[in-house]
Amino acid sequence: MADIGFHGGAGTVTGSRHLVRVGDDRVLVDCGMYQGLKALRLKNWEPFPFDAGSLPFVVLTHAHIDHIGMLPRLVKDGFRGAVVCTPATEELAELMLLDAAHLQEEDAAFLNRKRLSKHQPALPLFDTEDAKAALKLFTARPYGAWTELTDRIRFRFLNAGHLLGSAMVQMQVAANGRGKDVSILFTGDLGRYGTPLTPDPDPPPGVDFMLLESTYGNRTHCPVDLHEQVAQAVRRTLGRLGVVVIPAFAVGRSQQLIHVLNTLMDDGRLPQIPIHLDSPMAVDATAIYRRHPGEHEAGGSLSARRVAFHRSREESKALNALRGPAILISSSGMLSGGRILHHLKRLLPDERNAVLLVGYQAAGTRGRALLEKAPAIRIHGEDVPVRASVEDLCGFSGHADVNEAMTWLGRIPGPPRTIFLTHGEPEASTAMAARINERAGWKAVVPRLGDVVPLTTS
Repeated sequence: MADIGFHGGAGTVTGSRHLVRVGDDRVLVDCGMYQGLKALRLKNWEPFPFDAGSLPFVVLTHAHIDHIGMLPRLVKDGFRGAVVCTPATEELAELMLLDAAHLQEEDAAFLNRKRLSKHQPALPLFDTEDAKAALKLFTARPYGAWTELTDRIRFRFLNAGHLLGSAMVQMQVAANGRGKDVSILFTGDLGRYGTPLTPDPDPPPGVDFMLLESTYGNRTHCPVDLHEQVAQAVRRTLGRLGVVVIPAFAVGRSQQLIHVLNTLMDDGRLPQIPIHLDSPMAVDATAIYRRHPGEHEAGGSLSARRVAFHRSREESKALNALRGPAILISSSGMLSGGRILHHLKRLLPDERNAVLLVGYQAAGTRGRALLEKAPAIRIHGEDVPVRASVEDLCGFSGHADVNEAMTWLGRIPGPPRTIFLTHGEPEASTAMAARINERAGWKAVVPRLGDVVPLTTS
């Protein structure tokens, strides 16, 4: 008998964790951290609803923290099995997990200095040693190759088109005897068609069950051409001899921006000017992208021919002398911290400059304040006036919207017995389930956190 437990990513867009059990065999697909609202973040401190010490395998879809961020905690709780992922995910995970551990340690130290925690001392969820221990358990498998985990479970990776190394997990399990008689597809985060840098997602194989993300289950993306949006915003700023400053996530979005800007310069739609990338993690991630040229469309466009890479603090400080026309990319994407704040403190009061927002800006962040046309934002204890233009560029999302997901589903050889909609807010998942259920012979359900569902074809 086989079943699947929904222990994360159900009823919310974070914390993805799905446990497949076939008799005594077990595989956890993703081990993500809850992010966002405090009520969700507190769930990271709850015990895992399974024994970490006896779990033999974790299979990862991609390297974003909401899919891998609890691996160090899993190790802290006794996990000593294998973590299986694509080669690029293994490389990106090292950046992401070590950074996450550093942030955990910093947060705990801050709470202890300020005596803001009811726990004495405040402890990190995990630390750098836990992250390093987790990374030692990684093993990589290429796209398309079937891997036998046990006599009753095997899987392969298909390209999800979401991020470098991102994968769908196609799994076959022997629910009755040794025959491979039940198939499951975990989409992870499903990518889009025609997005710069990332490839289109592989077509879905025929399966009995599917776990499909529903982040944009009730929304569609902006239809305006992405390259033209960037070209117009940059041209306007350069015409004022200003600096184009772009807050961007270090992994994925920064590399996408470099590719788009280089393409526009190659096509003559933008003048040839240097692109400054000021983020150690983004610099390291760009190097990883360059080591996997066959997995994205950039080819050599992520090289240093127009990109000036700034890793050290001294190099970042030297950018205080940067004057327009120029392009500066730095993190973090929602202006929650990092080097971008130092640059904005200098550049926001000058009306010649422009800030391009290229990702989701959560409520309560400085990015959301800029998006909502705040006259000033607080940085390092100072109210910094916003005189630079602020432009929200839509279309950079790496998640398929509802129409793109339905197009992708339409390419499957036949409908699964059940599609479980995960990784979405309730309204989005419910709306997408209704749309799928309108198709004759299709069945979509929205699981609740903690549900355990039998996987049977009878």
